[in-house]
Amino acid sequence: MVAEVLLMGNGSTSQPLGSISLDPNAQWRWAKSGTYEHALVESARLYGQQGEWDYCGVFGYNEIEGCSMKLRKGEFRGKGTNTPLRFWGKYDSAHMVDSSITRLLNSEYSNAQALKSIHSLQSVNSIRMKASSSSSAPSPQGDFLTCIASISNESKPQVHVPKSPSYLPILQSSINNLRFTTPSTPKPQFIITPNRESQVQAVVICSKRYGLKVTVRSGGHDFEGLSSTSDVPFVLVDLINLRNIDVNIKDNSAWVQGGATLGEVYYRVAEKSPVHGYPAGACPTVGVGGHISGGGFGAMVRKYGMSADHVLDARLINANGEILNRETMGEDLFWAIRGGGVASFGVLLAWKIRLVPVPPIMTVAMVRRTLEQGATDLVYKWQSVASFGVPEELFIALHVGVVNTTSSTKGELRRTVEATFQFFFLGRGDELVQLMKKKFPELGFKKKDCIEKSWAESVVIFAGFPVGTPVDTLLNRSSLPKTTFKAKSDFVTKPIPKAGLEGIWKRFLKEERPELVIGTWGGKVNEIPEDAIAFPHRAGNMYLIDYVSNWDAKEGKEASDKHIKWMRELYDYMTPYVPKSPRTAFLNYRDLDLGQNNINGTSTYPQAKSWGQMYFKDNFKKLLKVKSKVDPHNFFTSEQSIPIILSS
Repeated sequence: MVAEVLLMGNGSTSQPLGSISLDPNAQWRWAKSGTYEHALVESARLYGQQGEWDYCGVFGYNEIEGCSMKLRKGEFRGKGTNTPLRFWGKYDSAHMVDSSITRLLNSEYSNAQALKSIHSLQSVNSIRMKASSSSSAPSPQGDFLTCIASISNESKPQVHVPKSPSYLPILQSSINNLRFTTPSTPKPQFIITPNRESQVQAVVICSKRYGLKVTVRSGGHDFEGLSSTSDVPFVLVDLINLRNIDVNIKDNSAWVQGGATLGEVYYRVAEKSPVHGYPAGACPTVGVGGHISGGGFGAMVRKYGMSADHVLDARLINANGEILNRETMGEDLFWAIRGGGVASFGVLLAWKIRLVPVPPIMTVAMVRRTLEQGATDLVYKWQSVASFGVPEELFIALHVGVVNTTSSTKGELRRTVEATFQFFFLGRGDELVQLMKKKFPELGFKKKDCIEKSWAESVVIFAGFPVGTPVDTLLNRSSLPKTTFKAKSDFVTKPIPKAGLEGIWKRFLKEERPELVIGTWGGKVNEIPEDAIAFPHRAGNMYLIDYVSNWDAKEGKEASDKHIKWMRELYDYMTPYVPKSPRTAFLNYRDLDLGQNNINGTSTYPQAKSWGQMYFKDNFKKLLKVKSKVDPHNFFTSEQSIPIILSS
């Protein structure tokens, strides 16, 4: 027996403050709320015995329209009043009769004193006791699955429940941060692996009907695991079977389904043409759904801009279960999902992307230097050269890590910091050598460092695979190792002084497996206006830092806490060297430390602004407006989804 009470504002607003799940098998807690002075329990979803309920009469609200509702075992009315309890949401009677799943919101209700003043604690406790006494309620699992089957009609999706042998392998197959594979990590009630768009529609409709949150997984690379876990009961939609790629070389475009990976896109484009490519990330196992919707950048960012700058159309399922394209969703929503994170607005079914020209032969290279080989001076010089000192056809990424070396004098093994300069050049090796002699002679770049390959072969090498690795490795969704990590990000607008760099190195040598993964800006990405799409980080930026600490998943929680603490301390150390008001961050490198919504997906504006402006700058305000328009009941939520704003 499950019931839900929604806490409503005592005023003109129709937004719920939060909700309480009444479930005899779950811990009883108040849900988070806004800061309204008063609250009323206006709504209760009950499935059980016929009869009157003690204390409910104090919540009679005679002005409610159309709230009369008969359930399978009778009509519920408050004792001492003729006004039935209100059912929140636009549901018909059939939906309410079959409803037996609601969200459990496990957090403290912040306005309990106001509730006590209207005796609601007594009322809720009374409803809870009587609801718990019922044993005749049908299975929530059965109701949801029946709903899926009835809507899917001729084609039912594959459904995996916790007792299924396939459940755990599918769940863990695409979780790339092993921090979210522990036994204590919250897991979905159902995993759905649809092979048709209509099946995704059914999941959205039935999840909304039965109070389940929907999370969608494309490649599973969300840094904070939000595509695979949640603190409230949820359904995981894994799009692995929806990854068709239709390349049209004649009009330089491709339709790519949301479950495809970047590697699959690269392979299918190169399969059709050696002189076409797509500007996106270096990691081939990343899914296109989240990557592009967060902005998406890669080694051609200086030549062509962000991945999202090259989206021509999209197919999206909204909170009503409708499939929309660019024309039917409207330009505001189309703007929002290009850099604003599509998961806040719907389920991405497919992108139509613009392909870009690439040379038949290009050059990749890699040069490593340790501290003893002058890495500090080289990294300092690299900052200005790589961002604004070379043509936009050249991308020089920087990777900094810790390695073991042998002392030249005593032959002892010791740790040091190593900087790796990674070149991706849309040109030939001879040209790159001459360019480096002129712009960056201190590096000592040689022709022997150059590897000339096709664009697709270069993508494979730049991803970290050995020279000669077959291009079809791009089709392997598990080609790269998984790790346990915590990451944070910063955009940098001024060169970090040498003393600042040395402070980073000092901290690196105290950590086991730290990394800086840095991509340079400049060129095309800086020329596009900040409000052209939702992704805002343009003019003035030199590069983007991804700070990472890796560790062994077997080390346990104590070790995990230690590494996360180290990462936060490094982030604090970097404060003087990065922009302020706001300090900025990259949505694709999600970081829940920046701030979170309430557990019901709502926030006050000051609360949401703390992280919203870091990801989206001034575009955050428009994203809030789009969210309130296209998903007013906040069906698509997460810890950092674009929220519905409560009055503060």
